[in-house]
Amino acid sequence: MKIIAIVISLLLIIGNTKCLNDTTVVEISGKHLTINGQDYFIKGVCYHPVKKGQTKRSFYMLDQDLSLMQEAGINTVRVYSPIDNITVLDKFFEAGIKVIIGIGYNQEGEYDILSGSFINYVKKYSTHPSILMWELGNEYNYHPEWFEGDIKNWYNALSEAARLIQRIDSNHPVSTAHGEIPDSTALVQIKHIDIWGLNIYRWDQPETAIKDWKIKSSMPFYYSEVGADSYMKITQGEFLEGENQKAQANANGKIVEVIMENQQEVAGVTIFSFVDGWWKAGNPNQQDIGGWAPNSSGVPYDGTPNEEYWGIVDINRNKKRTFDIIKQKFNSKNTSQRDSFHKQN
Repeated sequence: MKIIAIVISLLLIIGNTKCLNDTTVVEISGKHLTINGQDYFIKGVCYHPVKKGQTKRSFYMLDQDLSLMQEAGINTVRVYSPIDNITVLDKFFEAGIKVIIGIGYNQEGEYDILSGSFINYVKKYSTHPSILMWELGNEYNYHPEWFEGDIKNWYNALSEAARLIQRIDSNHPVSTAHGEIPDSTALVQIKHIDIWGLNIYRWDQPETAIKDWKIKSSMPFYYSEVGADSYMKITQGEFLEGENQKAQANANGKIVEVIMENQQEVAGVTIFSFVDGWWKAGNPNQQDIGGWAPNSSGVPYDGTPNEEYWGIVDINRNKKRTFDIIKQKFNSKNTSQRDSFHKQN
């Protein structure tokens, strides 16, 4: 009996290893993504978990978070910096959740573009099956001061970084998360990326970006950030000032619904954000009102982003009212595209 048990255990280990080592090919097909030939629509969330009282990202509640994501029908997370932990990436894969890996420009030499060390990360993890794509920068177009006062310096660095990634990894697209619709300068200068991520805050009407994008470009795009926070600084119609989960749920419901209705035009969406971030606007030991974001007047329904209130769950992982709305939209019969590729492997 012991021999049989050992043989079974070895077979399971070999089978799991094979699954993790199988080549995953993510491609652009028109305006959409495919994974190993299967259509894939991003139903995602931005994910930057920071423990209460801390300021650095930590996957301290990953197992619980993954369970909640699965319940909500989330198939993708978008992170803002590389995850240099194969155990964490394995858990995403095992949960059937893909990862958009964000890569920054200047992260003090830690897998960033400025030092060139980002390419080492891509080489290290390019065969990991949790990876959906590489994403360079996040709303850097709002910060020319980071690039000697000339945003073209960023566009040149971005283009070169994308070219280098494409030379060593042909199995994953390269993206950038741009604040709003790029202007003509950005569209001309930013070369080599395969798909655009657009951070769009236009009240509860993201569909207007589809029309604007069509005028500018024929390239594929996805909504890399959309959503609403759960704090109202003013009373706006039925939504009262103060903590207002109803306002957030109402806005997110409308936003996600219209994006899901336009799947033929976009590659998907990552809602901002999974969990409240107490580190963003004040004392990390408490939830503070305030914070600031560029181009924020379109945040529903008060035109003000309260940076510590964006989660679809709170910092203790209690579901906010918006959680069930997103769950309903992502799991609805006419939009469900849960990783069919993963079930086949």
